[in-house]
Amino acid sequence: MEILLATANKGKVIELEEMLTGMDIRVLSLSDFPGFPEIEETGATFAQNAFLKARKAAEITGLVSLADDSGLEVDALNGKPGVFSARYAGEPKSDERNIDKLLEQLNIVPELERSARFRCSLAVVAPDGQEFLAEGTVEGRILKSRKGSGGFGYDPVFFLPDMDKTMAELSLEEKNRISHRAIAFRKAVPIIQTLV
Repeated sequence: MEILLATANKGKVIELEEMLTGMDIRVLSLSDFPGFPEIEETGATFAQNAFLKARKAAEITGLVSLADDSGLEVDALNGKPGVFSARYAGEPKSDERNIDKLLEQLNIVPELERSARFRCSLAVVAPDGQEFLAEGTVEGRILKSRKGSGGFGYDPVFFLPDMDKTMAELSLEEKNRISHRAIAFRKAVPIIQTLV
């Protein structure tokens, strides 16, 4: 059985494949469909963007399709950067400029009021129109400066109190176990099993 994870990110594909180990399911990516059209993320929420991508992928390929959208929500900024996480500081996308803008906006916010979360919305759409949503979140706090050299995006300033580390200080194995995407993928596995 084949399913499509609507991404060109090989890391995401490997992560999902590991969770489906032992099942007769092959995970394809957009790399397997040359010329697949760019899907504009015009939704106001992560879930809306994930469904836009998954519906289009299911329609074009005829396969059970999954797509995710994720980002950072900071409580002191009323949930921003949210769906604009990747382009928070404008185009071209830049993790460093995004972090600089975030730290600048939180400059006068006390440390204990810098609560935030990474959120992942994962849409699962079957060619027959069935739709499901799996979500994962990781709670943390935004530091005043970067710590750690791993990960990407906002990882160097996203502090996990329970682990006493930033996301950028975690090993890849640790991150893949506790990340918002991993949580959403784990919730999606039984849905995928039902559909295939």
